[in-house]
Amino acid sequence: MRRLPPLTAIEAFVAVARLGSIKAAAQELALSNPALSRRIQTLERFLGRPLFDRRHQAMVLNGDGERLLAQIAPLLDQLSDAVESMTSAVDVLRLRLGVLPLFASQRLFPRLGELRSAHPEIHLDIDTGAHGIARLGEGLDAVIALARDIDPSLYARRLDRNSVYVIGSRTLVDRADPIVRPQQLATLTALVHREMPDTFTAWRQAAGLHDIEPLAVDHFDSGALMLEAAAQGLGVAFMHESHFQDAADPRLVRLFDIEVVSPYSYWFVCRPRALQLKQVRIFRDWLVTTLAAENV
Repeated sequence: MRRLPPLTAIEAFVAVARLGSIKAAAQELALSNPALSRRIQTLERFLGRPLFDRRHQAMVLNGDGERLLAQIAPLLDQLSDAVESMTSAVDVLRLRLGVLPLFASQRLFPRLGELRSAHPEIHLDIDTGAHGIARLGEGLDAVIALARDIDPSLYARRLDRNSVYVIGSRTLVDRADPIVRPQQLATLTALVHREMPDTFTAWRQAAGLHDIEPLAVDHFDSGALMLEAAAQGLGVAFMHESHFQDAADPRLVRLFDIEVVSPYSYWFVCRPRALQLKQVRIFRDWLVTTLAAENV
């Protein structure tokens, strides 16, 4: 049989390649930084070539490293899954997921039947409480978060990019003095989500309307309630294009044809160590594939 490099060296290589640093990979594998570095060096000596470009506080795959990762990472995952299936005492894989209610109702739950059909072993405990990222590892395995960016010590995968829409009641454009000019915001209340506090400021600056101030700014912790408040004519909501499109509420209209890129995105976030859990990897891969298909 052809001689193979140590499995521990392969595991270390895949961890560093996926996480981008010795420190993060060492934390995931419960090793010291020097111990992990030695495993990488063992693999590189075995192959007779470097696999990474060493940069300050980062390890970036070179061409040889990328080719090796593409071939070996799926096999390592299959090996891990096979061992887990032989040692697991239960057939249920439970994922404790934090997610905002609007994302859950508009984009997650309409497709969960597909996840159940493909992976009947996956079961979700859903938590819609605030500050989900802060509770990773303490009650939550993963979070779908709405944020500008994510702490680099965490694993994060961006799920979308969006535009900020000004969303209001249809009555605002159907009345005798319709709202058609941004300057008329001075007569309206702005509705802003607490998870997206800068949406109004970002929209105003990108639109070049620095001096416009709304009549008042009301803050919400529920996107669904923001949309309902806008539909009831209680103000205009500064929210994402996807929120407006997915709501498909005939009572709502987009005001002002001004294209503004949102500073916020939805992210899949977990601690690096959580990627060792099969249910976390399955859900992440399914979520990314599902959202990509929706945007085709």
